[in-house]
Amino acid sequence: MQGLLKRSFVPLFALAVLLPLGAHAEDAKTVPQSQMQMQLSFAPLVKQTSGAVVNVYAEKTVQRQSPFAGDPFFEQFFGQQMPNRSEKQSSLGSGVIVEANGTVVTNNHVIEGADDIKVALSDGREFPCKVVLRDDRLDLAVLKIDTKANFPTLPIGNSDAVEVGDLVLAIGNPFGVGQTVTSGIVSALARNQVVKNEFGFFIQTDASINPGNSGGALMNMKGELIGINTAIFSRGGGSNGIGFAIPANLVKVFLTSADAGVKSFERPYVGATFDAVTSEVAEALGLDKARGALIVKVADGSPAQKAGLKAGEIVTSVNGIPVEHPDALLYRLTTAGLGNTVKLGVVENGGEQQVALKLDRAPETSPRDQRTIGGRTPFTGTVVENLSPRVADELRMPTESTGVVVAEVKDDSPAARLGFEPKDIIVAINGTPVQTTEQLSQIASDDAGLWRVEIERDGQRIRQFFR
Repeated sequence: MQGLLKRSFVPLFALAVLLPLGAHAEDAKTVPQSQMQMQLSFAPLVKQTSGAVVNVYAEKTVQRQSPFAGDPFFEQFFGQQMPNRSEKQSSLGSGVIVEANGTVVTNNHVIEGADDIKVALSDGREFPCKVVLRDDRLDLAVLKIDTKANFPTLPIGNSDAVEVGDLVLAIGNPFGVGQTVTSGIVSALARNQVVKNEFGFFIQTDASINPGNSGGALMNMKGELIGINTAIFSRGGGSNGIGFAIPANLVKVFLTSADAGVKSFERPYVGATFDAVTSEVAEALGLDKARGALIVKVADGSPAQKAGLKAGEIVTSVNGIPVEHPDALLYRLTTAGLGNTVKLGVVENGGEQQVALKLDRAPETSPRDQRTIGGRTPFTGTVVENLSPRVADELRMPTESTGVVVAEVKDDSPAARLGFEPKDIIVAINGTPVQTTEQLSQIASDDAGLWRVEIERDGQRIRQFFR
């Protein structure tokens, strides 16, 4: 009887694994059914794809201040300007060739500030390359190998098709030891708050990722790129089984912008601020769980206002795809692409409705009128602009900010010595509100003996007095 049960149970179990209820045979995923299957190897897949993963070497020159600066004994011989020394700093990372002409995708932090960038292929060849497009918020960069040769590529897959539990391979150059392949599974999706001030939407994996893997490939079993490895969660600097990758669908959008020749990557402008949904808010609005993006504020004349969005509503989906948190909403809107219209699932008072939102770039609602302030003022050496959603987005500021902003502070200028910083909003001077760069320039032309300046920095008001 036991033998009969055993013989009849195995085929039923195998059938249940191979053909889940409601699934198509070609979409079914399986677990190993025999010892022979347990002995299968990733080697053919690695041979097929590893040539498209490169090592990225970035080098920059930095100036080091003399250790004797400020020492009166040495300044007596060398003068006030102590000789500084320059030295070169190198960083090491990985990259993925995604186009046969030598287009490489990597992390921005791998090449940030670099004067010289080279890539090394798995076959030992090395090539110089140039930066085509980079963005510190996405932590992505596109490089172009400086040669006319053709290169092996890794096709970009659909990261929205990735599921928790899928087998993945990570290829990169950890600790500079050479190209290394590790395996694991997808541990989680839509992770945010991984790195401060970063675009918060990551694929989490337990495939070993270490320093040097940044910019390398996270790959599925079809040999497709599903993510760019970008961060690890570790207190000691090594892999603890928690790594994070930027989804491939975001890489596609970024690569399209690079191929179009744009100078900076633009994300859709919504004209609304969002917050995470707490359990209390979810209960009050009749949601079964705390998820989505709570609308806090809607700017006048913005796409959000034109779409009919209001403060207090919750966005729960984009084109039918659930939204877990505000970072997920931004990700879905960005990957939908500028110029397109998306359908938002919006909840208010327990009912859900579909709202159409047009995705456009941030507008320059008022001319920026960039001006460099000179003369005998505390503002000498600042470059100021009129704020608009476009300018605010370029400066990585909240797009609802208004007024006159410091876009740049010249080195060794009076403004730099007095502590002015980029992104400072000049609110008032000597009690007069400042609303335009023209007004600021006129006020600065007066040689006042005392300057009472009010600025806004990181949402806080600061009042200072200068003579």
